[in-house]
Amino acid sequence: MALATRTDRRPSMTRSLWGSTVGKKAIMAVSGLIMLGYLVVHMLGNLKIFFGSDDFNGYAHWLRTLGEPFLHYEWALWIVRVVLLAAVVLHIVSAYQLSRRDIRARPSKYVHKRRRASYATRTMRWGGIILGLFIVWHLLDLTTLTVNENAQHGRPYENVLATFSTWYGNTIYIAAMLALGLHIRHGFWSAAQTLGVGSARRERVLKTSADVLALVLTLGFIAVPVAVMTGVVN
Repeated sequence: MALATRTDRRPSMTRSLWGSTVGKKAIMAVSGLIMLGYLVVHMLGNLKIFFGSDDFNGYAHWLRTLGEPFLHYEWALWIVRVVLLAAVVLHIVSAYQLSRRDIRARPSKYVHKRRRASYATRTMRWGGIILGLFIVWHLLDLTTLTVNENAQHGRPYENVLATFSTWYGNTIYIAAMLALGLHIRHGFWSAAQTLGVGSARRERVLKTSADVLALVLTLGFIAVPVAVMTGVVN
């Protein structure tokens, strides 16, 4: 009976976490940090393009053989993809549901004019939409190669050059990376507050860390299309 009782409690605890505002914010924070960790690694990998096609294509091949012979070809890459996809979905769904709750909680009429949403809040919402659309484009462009007209299977270096040799490829990517920087700047700070890391004493350090992290990631990602446009990478 005791075992059955403990088992019965588990789904209700999960539902309680997911159903509460605090729980959704915690899920957003954790999923956001998972994506942030991936972005740091992804940016560092992208910068290998400055060492030439052999290094960059070799790095892309290494990602597919990671974990061999314990793991089969591309298994580690697919594990990362599944975890990242779960984080993205949880982040988006939590953000949407929290936004809907915020709207429903507002009174229909105000005695005084309601103060407009803060710049950071508006940036997070619109930035999230822009980044969601960009993820779809990015996958179609450099993973499935559907919209990359000059793509070559198994030649990631050449495919990156093909993308950033077009005005629309550069425009979409750079605009998305600027939105990413703003999203990280506010999101990192919010995640720290949600997870209880933030405090009045640490406020300046956390804000500075968020600014530096957002700037480094933005410049790191934008460096690649700029290098292709200027002929540094060719």
